[in-house]
Amino acid sequence: MFEVMITLFVIVVVGYAAGKMNYMGGEFDRKLSSLVINWTCPALILASSMGGELPDRRYILPLLGISAFTYLVLTAAAWGLSRLLARNVDDRGVVAFALVFGNVGFMGYPVVASIFGQQAVFYAAVLNVVNTFAVFTIGTMMITGGQGTDRKRFNKKVLYSTPMLSAYLSMLIVAFGIDNIPEYVSRPLTMIGNITVPAALLIIGSSMSQLPLRALMGNMTVYATTLFRLALLPVGVHFLCLALGFDPYVTSINTVVIAMPVATYGTILCLKYNRDTTLIAEVTFITTLLSMFTIPLLVFSIFSR
Repeated sequence: MFEVMITLFVIVVVGYAAGKMNYMGGEFDRKLSSLVINWTCPALILASSMGGELPDRRYILPLLGISAFTYLVLTAAAWGLSRLLARNVDDRGVVAFALVFGNVGFMGYPVVASIFGQQAVFYAAVLNVVNTFAVFTIGTMMITGGQGTDRKRFNKKVLYSTPMLSAYLSMLIVAFGIDNIPEYVSRPLTMIGNITVPAALLIIGSSMSQLPLRALMGNMTVYATTLFRLALLPVGVHFLCLALGFDPYVTSINTVVIAMPVATYGTILCLKYNRDTTLIAEVTFITTLLSMFTIPLLVFSIFSR
């Protein structure tokens, strides 16, 4: 797990260096962000459901159920917490996004595989169906619909965007147990989807390069958000799900998934909708750095019980 975290963090550092050396930044970052959202991310989502023979199907519906329940709880919690953690009204949408959405598709898969085995990647992909839907609906409204003077209404076209269409198709593949998709379809999707992780992390690093070094050290809002994002909310949701009778194995995978650092889509969506990336870049940087320690500690403290 430490190796996975360090590897991903190194890519962010490379993006930071590329931004400082003017290889990245500005219009390049915006175009690359659009490529990630509209092309490589949908390919990654589809590829996650085309891994050959499907694992135990008995977990599919419980995973979808616990994921939907989790994002309802996190959204409700974020609505209240964002008003406590962010004094600036315009920052509340970004804080709420950071509290709700973890880096599931980018960091969740390798971490889940390192803990539960390669088969569990499929289960993480099922969880990611609900996460993807929430990011491009609730998450977009959080980023673009803050209470600031430039407030924007939710665009219903998001429901028919390429990431959402790929999520719908992936859900159908899972629901109907289609496990014989030919390699000439799945392999190109996998190769294109594999661009998503390094590209998104490079974009985050490049966005950080535009900030003064002092800003990357964070502030009270960033550290309070980090505490809830990496520790308090995952632990709280974990024990709540167990108390409500969710399957312990399903609950464990779900807990690891939502304990990821802030989703890189936060930075990408801010760039796409011309929002200030300062706060989201700071909290993404801090949570990514500290997650190298918090995730192993979380796994040890909860799953060794």
